[in-house]
Amino acid sequence: MNRMVTSPGVLYLIATPIGNLEDVTQRALRLLAEVSLIACEDTRRTRLLLDRYQIKTKMLSYHEHNEHTRALELCAWLEGGADVAIVSDAGTPGISDPGFRLVRAAIERGVEVVPVPGPSAFVAALIASGLPTNEFYFGGFLPARSGARRARFAEVRALNATLVFYEAPHRIAASLADARETLGEREAAVARELTKVHEEVRRGRLSDLAAHFTSEGAARGEMVLIIDRTIIIGEEAGGEGTSVAARVTALESEGFDPRAALKRVARELGLGRAEAYRRLVAERAQSEK
Repeated sequence: MNRMVTSPGVLYLIATPIGNLEDVTQRALRLLAEVSLIACEDTRRTRLLLDRYQIKTKMLSYHEHNEHTRALELCAWLEGGADVAIVSDAGTPGISDPGFRLVRAAIERGVEVVPVPGPSAFVAALIASGLPTNEFYFGGFLPARSGARRARFAEVRALNATLVFYEAPHRIAASLADARETLGEREAAVARELTKVHEEVRRGRLSDLAAHFTSEGAARGEMVLIIDRTIIIGEEAGGEGTSVAARVTALESEGFDPRAALKRVARELGLGRAEAYRRLVAERAQSEK
């Protein structure tokens, strides 16, 4: 006698608003209403969104403390033919939020995994920062301790990309100071409360931002820190006050060979290689007098 084989369900990774509940796609709302189960970090937070759009789907908590056991339970639902959605409290699931274990477990079992794009706090902050977006590095949450933070900054110091991190409000001033100490003076931005009533994107140099958030007292709201790839050496990047020779020497001390160091400085300062070399020779000749 033939037995009916149930096809596995689909795991949907659904992005939800990071603040403003209007920032949800029609596709996301349809799927949230159609799936058999919604796995969410905090059922109380997700209930606000579901109630707003009159969605009655069953919810199940899925967070960092129960992720391992819940992943197995949710896979059983999927293997039984149920479609399951996973959402985070805000933004895109799996981005500095639970989701990775479930996705891997679903893939290993042959379950189809479908992303449903939408809001992401670090993307929103990056595009509003005014800093280059063509290449960027997202490092998630910064370490809580200063020494570990400085080590993380040191690891990415040479990257030719805009740096993006999440940070807690009570540590933002210290993190900005650590970034200035480790990365050198750079343009940066701090975005907080994105899409909410008190949304703010504050832009400036690392040292200025550190001073602002120190004097401001306890900062509020979830923070995204965006840091430019270019070190400001003189009064302006690429200005006549910028010492090409000093920067080349500093890079050579870090292990760069002279040619690579000059190429890096030319890129940082927005100079052609010939102009960077001309200034290097002129500055070194002047210092020898």
